[in-house]
Amino acid sequence: MKNHWSADEASEYTLRYGAQGFASDMALRVYTSRLLGREPALVLHGGGNTSVKTSVADMAGDAVEVLCVKGSGWDLAEIEPAGLPAVRLAPLRRLLALDRLSDEDMVNAQRCNLLDASAPNPSVETLLHAVLPHKFIDHTHANAVLALSDQAQGRAICAELFGDTMAIVDYVMPGFSLAKAVAQAFALQPHVQGLILHKHGIFTFGDSAEESYERMIRMVTLAEGRIARSRVATAPATPPTNAPATPPAPATAAAADVLPLLRGACAAALGDGRFRRMVATLRNGPVALAFCNRADLAQAAWTGVITPDHNIRIKNRPLVLARPTAGGLDAFRADVEQRLQAYAAGYAAYFERHNARVGGTRKTLDATPRVLLVPGVGVVALGKSKADADIAADLADATIDTLVAAEAVGRFEPLPEADLFDMEYWSLEQAKLGKGAEAPLARQVVLVTGGAGAIGAATAKAFARQGAEVVVLDLDTAAAQRTAKVCGARALGLGCDVTDPQAVRAAFDAACLRFGGIDIVVSNAGAAWEGAIATLPDAVLRRSFELNFFAHQCVAQNAVRVMRAQGSGGALLFNASKQAINPGAGFGAYGAPKAATLLLARQYALEHGGDGIRVNAVNADRIRSGLLNDEMIASRSVARGLSQHDYMRGNLLREEVGADDVAQAFVHQALAMKTTGGVTTVDGGNIAAALR
Repeated sequence: MKNHWSADEASEYTLRYGAQGFASDMALRVYTSRLLGREPALVLHGGGNTSVKTSVADMAGDAVEVLCVKGSGWDLAEIEPAGLPAVRLAPLRRLLALDRLSDEDMVNAQRCNLLDASAPNPSVETLLHAVLPHKFIDHTHANAVLALSDQAQGRAICAELFGDTMAIVDYVMPGFSLAKAVAQAFALQPHVQGLILHKHGIFTFGDSAEESYERMIRMVTLAEGRIARSRVATAPATPPTNAPATPPAPATAAAADVLPLLRGACAAALGDGRFRRMVATLRNGPVALAFCNRADLAQAAWTGVITPDHNIRIKNRPLVLARPTAGGLDAFRADVEQRLQAYAAGYAAYFERHNARVGGTRKTLDATPRVLLVPGVGVVALGKSKADADIAADLADATIDTLVAAEAVGRFEPLPEADLFDMEYWSLEQAKLGKGAEAPLARQVVLVTGGAGAIGAATAKAFARQGAEVVVLDLDTAAAQRTAKVCGARALGLGCDVTDPQAVRAAFDAACLRFGGIDIVVSNAGAAWEGAIATLPDAVLRRSFELNFFAHQCVAQNAVRVMRAQGSGGALLFNASKQAINPGAGFGAYGAPKAATLLLARQYALEHGGDGIRVNAVNADRIRSGLLNDEMIASRSVARGLSQHDYMRGNLLREEVGADDVAQAFVHQALAMKTTGGVTTVDGGNIAAALR
């Protein structure tokens, strides 16, 4: 593993944070914490922790010896001084004289000794950092170390490799008991450079940030070298050239078709047409695919995480599926449902076994797997958001890397099931996930066409604010990507000509590959052409129908295709127009296809209500946009004999209606679970355009 320490960078951190009033030891603590956090083979997504012992002034101006340790909710990769709350050191060390200390009392004692009462909760391993005398302490879940430790003979393997440079501590649940165990181990070997926590991770320490960091890199490099030597020794011989050819595997179904099926199968029905959905992430690189394609996948798949910290994110085992074949998705769906039922039954039995052991005091978590291994497709990770799904995917990747490395040395053997249960249902671990209420459209994926225009962009942003994952389609690729970026780091912006059926299919497939499926489609793209209907060129009318009708049909067909594959309903929403109901002179080229689109919406509502797909339309009028631009506003105002101000407010409320108003109507329709075949009018009041 490469040592990324740079004297120049260290100096830059010292100057930067020194200008903010922080001492050099805090600046360097931030620097090396980030070096560790940005190496995926060491820590992932909030894992690991670091600390520095220093002296700071309290409110009275007196110097106080403190432990600045990573706080809950912070990630080492982006940590700031605020993420290293200062805790009075002396009271922490006095706690270690106790025979026992409950988790609740430990957390309370740590909070009571914070210098800043508003600071985040210190790490659950704060007492471990406190008991060690070293100034700088680093803790990671290095894959290479875990590959050696997660073995039946892991303790002996680590002892042989690290010798007397590292003390080895048997697995103990993090918290007070682990701190006591570390104190005992360090008392027996006070000259070690770090600790191997068996089947948990590695600590290193030193008198300087550089020394502690350098020791971490050196110890992990030793572990990597041990694995590399084992791989060379156990490498299979080259097969003979006359070996019989392996028969070709049946063609695998496209991942874009498989993912919606899996996502739908994992959605939990809540009643009243509602589902608790999951968002998916697909990993199908060479390593992931090679693992999923193993002939012994059912045996090779892990029955325990590589470090207990991962259990809360990906549970203790994945769901192994059969290979989905092209043309065989119906059989695959049935098999998936059976395997999910078996997984849920297994999880329920696991919970009952261990809940009884701890007195029946726990409340079961959901039994939905977080990692699916699909031969020919790859690793599919699930989460309540795209961010959570990405985290689960990263942890699955790390698990596969570590498991394969462990197999080079011996046989992967994680912690016993009881220890994993205790960690999964530990209140302090559960707190990492947060318990805040989810946004109304969390766990749902929305696709908006014409998403870079005024109404489309406002709609995409409105759905993002309500918690949805967002896909923005627009003819202008760059504009689609700009709108997506505003909707969130993981939103997807794609260029798409909605009048091209192949492009629409490709865009929907890309959305499925990104998020696992689609739940809400806002078919919004359109354009207006003016001209008297009797003299309107045929080509203009046909062009308008291509965009303002047939494109909506193509989008709707793909929406239904994906939603039916998911089997969890959905919402198909159309941008109709006042012109569909109350045509204006010279606007026939626009109004005729819009009227057809309004009927199209009702036809889809009629034919797909049984699939749980709600189909509605928004009827808007006089919205400043690419359709109604400044030139057209001027033209229509003259035609009506009105000022532009009065033209834009020509409604009962005498208010101009904006793109945000239309966006809110689409959000309302997405949330209206018992409404289909409806039209929501957003025009400030126009009786002539009112529906009968």
